Amino acid sequence: MTGRMTGLKTIAIAAGLMLGSVAYAAAPPTVEQTPAKATGVTVATAQAPTAATPATATPAAPAAVDPLLIDNGGPVVAPVAGIGQPTDKHVGVQAQVTPTGRRAAWMHDVILMPVITAISVFVLLLLMYAMWRYRRAANPVASKTSHNTTIEVIWTLAPVVILVLIAVPSIGLLQAQFKPAPANAITLKAIGNQWYWSYQYPDNGGFEITSNMLKEKGETTGTERARTDADGPALLATDNRIVLPVGVPIRLLTTSNDVIHAWAMPAFWIKLDAIPGRINETSFTIEKPGVYFGQCSELCGARHGYMPITVAAVDKATFDKWVVAKGGTVKGAAPAVVPAAAVTATPAVATDAAPTTTDAAAPAISAPKADK
Repeated sequence: MTGRMTGLKTIAIAAGLMLGSVAYAAAPPTVEQTPAKATGVTVATAQAPTAATPATATPAAPAAVDPLLIDNGGPVVAPVAGIGQPTDKHVGVQAQVTPTGRRAAWMHDVILMPVITAISVFVLLLLMYAMWRYRRAANPVASKTSHNTTIEVIWTLAPVVILVLIAVPSIGLLQAQFKPAPANAITLKAIGNQWYWSYQYPDNGGFEITSNMLKEKGETTGTERARTDADGPALLATDNRIVLPVGVPIRLLTTSNDVIHAWAMPAFWIKLDAIPGRINETSFTIEKPGVYFGQCSELCGARHGYMPITVAAVDKATFDKWVVAKGGTVKGAAPAVVPAAAVTATPAVATDAAPTTTDAAAPAISAPKADK
């Protein structure tokens, strides 16, 4: 009996141990799964902001790009229809934005056009009268008059008086067109090439830019940029605009590396030949900001019609920023001295500040060394 009880106890103990082992074996997976799930949630939650943060920061990077170095190589200035460019169905010269241009436009509109119109109408009426008055039906016997002193004096003196009256404002206009630039003028050197323009800024460090016509969509190859309406009209928009300041005299120098070209800007009343081995000079002052378009106006070869000129006129402060962005220097000896002193003083301040930061980071170490 006792042996049977002992056997039953042994079996019960063994069964209890087996159940405990099963319960223990089942419990650990539950405990391990819980951290696994929590870890997965934690990782997923941590990765989401990490992935989102660069995505948010990436678009902010272009905002740091200098707005002066855009695709067309100049400040963001949009062209305006009818200003500084050809206009459909417009009769007359372009709106002028220089003092000399306004003076020339006044002479064209107020003096030359009325005078030539009056002369043309007078001569036409005189011919019509002569055809009617001296026709064969009214004069079967032709007149034998060889000359008329009064008429001959009139038709000799009248043209002389007209030319003298026109010469007075005309000579003044020529003087204004070729008046030497003042000392504070900014020099722009335009160099003609077959078939593009290159420009130098001798007064601003001598940096150089090259300007080519922008092609239309479908004509570009490789990395070339196609023209858009923001660049300007077809055949007149360029990949790099010339940037000039408003209200500052400009000294324009022209020359050529190959054949004769001509730098023409209708809105400035400028047309100056660019001749190999020779430098021509004129000056002008732009009065209004904007974008102005011109072209080569001298037959220079097969691609003569593909040498446009684009000028972006901006305020002086923007021009100076553009010059610095292009690697040039701002004209003027006095401003150059002040930055030099500031640059010398800046490293001294930075040097003093560096040890202060070091001492603040480890004051307990620095102080004992100083005491010793």
